[in-house]
Amino acid sequence: MYCLLKFASLFLAVSVCHGWLFGDFVGKQKDLDEISLWPQPQKFQSSAVAFKLSPVRFQIVHAKESSAGPNCSLLENAFRRYFEYMFGDMKKHEKSRKKVFDSDLVELKVWVTSADPECDGYPSLQTDESYELSVDGPSAVLKAANVWGALRGLETFSQLVYEDDYGVNNINKTVISDFPRFAHRGILLDSSRHFLPLKVILANLEAMAMNKFNVFHWHIVDDQSFPYMSRTFPELSQKGAFHPFTHVYTPSDVKMVIEFARMRGIRVIPEFDTPGHTQSWGNGITNLLTPCFSGSKPSGTFGPVNPILNSSYEFMAQFFKEISAVFPDAYIHLGGDEVDFNCWKSNPDVGKFMEQQGFGTDYSKLESFYIQRLLDIVAATNKGYMVWQEVFDNGVKLKADTQIHVWKERPQYQDEMAQVTAAGFSALLSTPWYLNRISYGQDWVNVYKADPQNFTGVCHSQIKIMWIYLDLCFCSSCCFYFVKSPKISRFGEKKTTQRLFTQYTIMLCMLELTSFKEKKSCEVC
Repeated sequence: MYCLLKFASLFLAVSVCHGWLFGDFVGKQKDLDEISLWPQPQKFQSSAVAFKLSPVRFQIVHAKESSAGPNCSLLENAFRRYFEYMFGDMKKHEKSRKKVFDSDLVELKVWVTSADPECDGYPSLQTDESYELSVDGPSAVLKAANVWGALRGLETFSQLVYEDDYGVNNINKTVISDFPRFAHRGILLDSSRHFLPLKVILANLEAMAMNKFNVFHWHIVDDQSFPYMSRTFPELSQKGAFHPFTHVYTPSDVKMVIEFARMRGIRVIPEFDTPGHTQSWGNGITNLLTPCFSGSKPSGTFGPVNPILNSSYEFMAQFFKEISAVFPDAYIHLGGDEVDFNCWKSNPDVGKFMEQQGFGTDYSKLESFYIQRLLDIVAATNKGYMVWQEVFDNGVKLKADTQIHVWKERPQYQDEMAQVTAAGFSALLSTPWYLNRISYGQDWVNVYKADPQNFTGVCHSQIKIMWIYLDLCFCSSCCFYFVKSPKISRFGEKKTTQRLFTQYTIMLCMLELTSFKEKKSCEVC
């Protein structure tokens, strides 16, 4: 599968994005319209009344009514993190106490309303990320049902803070009510084709939180390499990684990624794609891949996972038992795309199996045979699964909560989305936003014109559809990088975080990410 980057809904906001890409980065905020909030909140009201914030006097605290408190390490960590985003290194402020000015806004009270704040839990597809924010001296109040909504509100609050001409931090009187349009807003990173150091993955997670993305789709293995270090099958990475020691993700690395993401309200969904995209798997597991033939003799090459051997399924059962224990999210991405049938066709044993099963010469039926057994294996671990659209197209029997990932250009994705949702499945859409699908001229316009719900669908009350998801392709070697300085937020402010962009990340700057925009059902009922 081409490297992917799952994104939330996209909204055409040329004026803001143009200012980011080509505007004056050292200019000062002159107008309320230039307050740069992204994604755009559902409801946003702000006035010219401004309150000063002193980094020595201002603090973020738990509201007395909040079900969360000092023992909630997730929020305590977030308080410190966002304080540093807004004001920088506190030690510098301690040294300059003689220059301390009064703070009109003395605190931000964070009020978690649910009996269970979910401090020790993990975000999920059903997570409530809504929040309400009121900024009015001398205190601001952030109200959310749980810690996940509180995290999104803290991000918004940090973006409201700006520096005036005298170097004083300010925030305007503001009222915001916000919730996401889509429950799944994510980024896919491919760490197989191009190994990504741990610090790069963590930096991307930080950037995701800044933009309110909530799913890290980790395309962790593929044909090129197998960097995931399995406890059950250590030979997979020992023989399948680019390097068995320097280019692998150890169990502690994976645990760190999951916890780093959790602290930012981000789910981690791994993708282990089979039966295709598995050349690196075969390096460590004997007889897992299908031997290819040239005439009547083996060619010495191998194709997809061998679907006719019980040993293949025994391996998958053990392997996915481990994966289900390592990754806490309720879903695993199982791939199932781009299976090359030529090797299967060349293998005489596969041909005999096809005949025994009554498949004739339809190798898509053999693929479906394999996928169905794999889905049963994963279902036994009490995990849900995501699959690429080929699995749905080939008529594989799927559980009702399966998420179908639409990525192909043909047939038209609108038709595919209509079929998937009409069948009662949730759909994850990536087709319109593949950055490697470029042409001459101003093809970027199409990125803005693509609306994920622009297809002939059925009312939500008539089908069992949970959400429509979005996906954007992104080169796995091009990642978000940012240096550690106070928070990105104020376009044109001195405290804007520096970002080092490749030509591909610049394309991302042109996308105003408004996943928290309106929530609506299909247009056509």
